[in-house]
Amino acid sequence: MGWLQRIRQRVAPDRTPVLHIASDDGDGPVIILIHGIASSAATFRNVVPLLRDRYRCVSLDLLGFGASPTPVDATYTIEEHVAAINVTIKSLALSAPFVLVGHSLGSLLAARVAAQYPAQVSRLVLVSPPAYLSQSEIGDPRERARMGVYLKAYGFMRDNKDLTMATASTISRVLQLGTALEVTEHNWNPFILSLKNCVESQTTVSDIANVQVPIDVVYGALDPFIASGTMMIIERMRHVTMHRVEANDHLVRMRLAREIVAVIN
Repeated sequence: MGWLQRIRQRVAPDRTPVLHIASDDGDGPVIILIHGIASSAATFRNVVPLLRDRYRCVSLDLLGFGASPTPVDATYTIEEHVAAINVTIKSLALSAPFVLVGHSLGSLLAARVAAQYPAQVSRLVLVSPPAYLSQSEIGDPRERARMGVYLKAYGFMRDNKDLTMATASTISRVLQLGTALEVTEHNWNPFILSLKNCVESQTTVSDIANVQVPIDVVYGALDPFIASGTMMIIERMRHVTMHRVEANDHLVRMRLAREIVAVIN
């Protein structure tokens, strides 16, 4: 831990760890970027270079991922993740509200941060959000069945550790993703608990409804984790603008990265 990180640790509440700040680049209005599950700040490697000439871009590693702490007693609930994000932001001693960008799981956490701390966030950008309703809240039988498939898939990943890690490793190697996709022994518990406690069990639609600043939702047309029924509900909210990116999946490839930058600019 470097000297700056030690100072940040001292200003945090005793039991809430300060997250690793993977990069802090550029000058200007602040943008804070939060990656998704089984990933790291490397998620935004195609985004930051396009923004740092005009903005100060701060990329965090989530609790249990990348180089951030992995507390032995953590349960990786939304509340725990958000608390760690908040104390890390406080450690930056920012003088003005910031733009908050979240990808995948990071978008769910960003929505909660913006809803809980409205004075901190000037704008919210949600990228590839796996925003789901509970099956009991879904009226359309097709959407309800699709949600059941998601939940079974997530349960299968949690129950088959070796296969999940091997599959993630193969995909990462073939697509040259590096730590933008990483499921290992080191982050296995953060992965399965974040999946269970944040993605499978969430209140993201309510969080988005309670956010008081403009929201942009950016997602790929080929993203298999997007629930179309939930997106239709979010799209009807007056403070939300949707941006559908053709020929892009869940990952922040260059096409999606350029759309994120265009939205922020």
